[in-house]
Amino acid sequence: MLIALCRRVALLAFLLLPALAAVATTPPTPRPPDVAWLIKLLTESAVLRQHHVGVSLVDVATGEKLYEQQADRYFLPASTMKMFSLYAGLHLLGDSLPSLRYVRHQDSLIFWGSGDPTLLHGDVPSRRAFDFLASRPEKLYYASVPCVTAFGPSWSWDDYNYYYQPERGPFPLYGHTVRFYARTSPTPHLRLVPRYFAPVVEPMPTDYPAASDDHVRRAVLENKFFVLPWAKNWIDETPFRVGPELTRLLLQDTLHRPVTAVPFRAHATETVYTLRGLPADSLYRRMLQVSDNFLAEQLLLMCAGQLRPDSLNSALPIKVTLANYLPDLPDVPHWVDGSGLSRQNLVTPRDLTALLLKLHQEVAEARLLSLLAAGGGHGTLRRVYRDPKGPWLWGKTGTLSNTHNLCGYLRTKSGRLIAFSFLNNNHVASTSAVRAEMERVLTQVRARW
Repeated sequence: MLIALCRRVALLAFLLLPALAAVATTPPTPRPPDVAWLIKLLTESAVLRQHHVGVSLVDVATGEKLYEQQADRYFLPASTMKMFSLYAGLHLLGDSLPSLRYVRHQDSLIFWGSGDPTLLHGDVPSRRAFDFLASRPEKLYYASVPCVTAFGPSWSWDDYNYYYQPERGPFPLYGHTVRFYARTSPTPHLRLVPRYFAPVVEPMPTDYPAASDDHVRRAVLENKFFVLPWAKNWIDETPFRVGPELTRLLLQDTLHRPVTAVPFRAHATETVYTLRGLPADSLYRRMLQVSDNFLAEQLLLMCAGQLRPDSLNSALPIKVTLANYLPDLPDVPHWVDGSGLSRQNLVTPRDLTALLLKLHQEVAEARLLSLLAAGGGHGTLRRVYRDPKGPWLWGKTGTLSNTHNLCGYLRTKSGRLIAFSFLNNNHVASTSAVRAEMERVLTQVRARW
C-alpha cells in the first residue's frame, strides 16, 4: 500500500510539474504606479481646477500608460499642432528643402515656388535660390503656382499686423515680413529690410488706432506702413500683403535683373527640375524651438508640392499623413493648418503622446530632442524647467488666448523617459500662473518616477 501511495504522489507531482514551472516562469504583474499624489496636485490646485485640463503620461521604453486625465477628450492644441507638421515633413519632405522648381526652354528659364520660406528669411536665411536665379544665363520668367489662401481657416483677422501671423504663399521672400530697425543716434533714423517698402512708410497719424505696444502699424488691406515716433532703439517685424505681382517685383528688385510674369501651367511632358536648399532639420529646429507659425505653414505647403507639384494645398499632406502614417492614433485629430493658429484644430491628450511615441521610434533620440525647446536651455522653455546639471524636459509649447499647452519628453531622476501631454483650455488665470502650476506638477513627476 505504501508503495502504491508513493506511486500516486509521484504521478501527481509529474502531472503538476508543467503548471508549477509555468507559475515559476511567469513574470509578476506589474503594480500600477501610485498616482494619488498626482491626482491631488491636479484636482486641488486653485489654478487648474477652474478650467479644462487634459493629461497623458506614457513610459517611452515600454508604452505603459502611467496616468491619464481626460486623455480621450478633445482640446484646442494651439502650437502643439506643429508636432503633427513635423511628422508630415519627416515622411514627405526628404532631408533637404525644395527651394524652387523650373523648366528650361532654349534661352528661357520658367520657375515657380515650392513653398520654401527660407529665401532671404531673417532667421533661417538661404541664398540658394537667389544665387541660382542671379547666375542663370537665361531670361527669367516667374509663374505663380496655385496656392492656398493667405490666411488659414479661423485665423484671427486682427493679428494681421503681428510677426507671428505672416501670410502664406508659394514663393516667400524675406519671410513675408518687413524688418524695421529704429535707431536714435546720431539722429533718429529707420532702416528697412527689404528697402523696397521704404516709399510706403509714413509717420503714424495722431488719430490712427494703434495698440500701446505697437511700433509699426500696417493698413489692413494694403502695403502702407505707419511708424510711431521713438525715443529708444527697437526692431520690429510687420507682415506685408502677398501677391504674384509683388513677388515678381521683389525678385526683380533683389536680383537686379528683369523677371517677367507668365501664367502657370502643368508641365506634364517636360523635365521639371527641383533646386534643393537647406537641410530640413534647420527648418524643423527653428519651427519647434521658437514656435514659428510661418515656417510651419510653409512646411505643409512644401509637403503638398512633393505630392502634387502643380498645386500647393496644405489639406493634401494632412489627409495623406493621417491616412497613411497615422491611422493608428487613439482618436482622429481635427487637423486644419500647419501652425496651430486655427481654433478649428482639435486633438486629444493621448493622441499627442501616441504621436510622441511614434516619433521616438522613428527618429534617433539625440536628433529628436535637439529639435525641441529645452527646459532651462533654449527656445520657448529657456526660462522654465531649469536644472544647473542640464535639461531634463524637452517639448513643444502651445499658447493662444485662454489656452496654454505643453507636450514632449521628460527624463525622471531614475532615468526613465516619459512622453507627456499637458493641455489647458478655457483658463482665465494668467498664462504665467498656469505655466507655474504645470512646472510644479511635472517637477514632481520627474522626482517620483
